[in-house]
Amino acid sequence: MTKRFGIDIDGTVTCPSALVPFINKGFGLNLTIADIKDYDLNKAVKVSEEKFSKWFIENEPIMYEESPLAEGADKILKQWQKDHELFFISARGSHLLENTKKWFNKQGLSYNHIELIGSHDKVSSAKHYQVDIFLEDKHDNAVMIHEECDIPVLLFNTPYNQDPIPKGVIRVNNWFEANHWVKNWLG
Repeated sequence: MTKRFGIDIDGTVTCPSALVPFINKGFGLNLTIADIKDYDLNKAVKVSEEKFSKWFIENEPIMYEESPLAEGADKILKQWQKDHELFFISARGSHLLENTKKWFNKQGLSYNHIELIGSHDKVSSAKHYQVDIFLEDKHDNAVMIHEECDIPVLLFNTPYNQDPIPKGVIRVNNWFEANHWVKNWLG
């Protein structure tokens, strides 16, 4: 039976540490993913919000075009694409749609739809597209999507999303664990 997957892009399809080298270069730092304990990257960089925001907006297109794929994501997404619908729902701004599509094409990834909503509130998009399951790396998004949509949410385990999770949010360490969980879920 065909299912509709809602899938976040950054930190989920892209490697969770994808932005770290850009941050290190931009701010003369030597951070690793282990240093990123909060989803708010500004807390690790320790510059003014205004300065970080300006830098982020200027560098967003190139970071998103050059982000490495999370290990195993391409293989598993290509497998899922055969039997299911893949709806990528991201907090990226809609002005980045062409950059995002370019990245998907470069990675050889197919999609049924890409929705760049420009905010972290993915609940309305998850409801609108009637997704059956969601894959996410942002803790509060995962919890809200699960609670508001009553669907399972796979939370990709990172140093920045370690708060407790409710029963319907399932922590996975990588795409291979996600695929294993999905296979069991599909029965």
